Amino acid sequence: MKLKILAFGITKDIFGASEKELEVEVGLNVRQLKENLEKKFPQLIKLKSYFIAVNEEYAEDDQILINTDEIAIIPPVSGG
Repeated sequence: MKLKILAFGITKDIFGASEKELEVEVGLNVRQLKENLEKKFPQLIKLKSYFIAVNEEYAEDDQILINTDEIAIIPPVSGG
């Protein structure tokens, strides 16, 4: 199945675009998505942390993804 992944902040620079499509196996969970993304974009590993949001809510690692989900990569943010 294909997933559309939105990127923000530094992850947009890492992806080279504000969104990417990724072909994945059916039944993939968020943890597996992170692993796939880190293989394809090794610079993600260098981030102290990043979150995955699914349908505008932070996702747990065991959440199963479906092709209609809106997936966003939320990079670490700094404030002052």
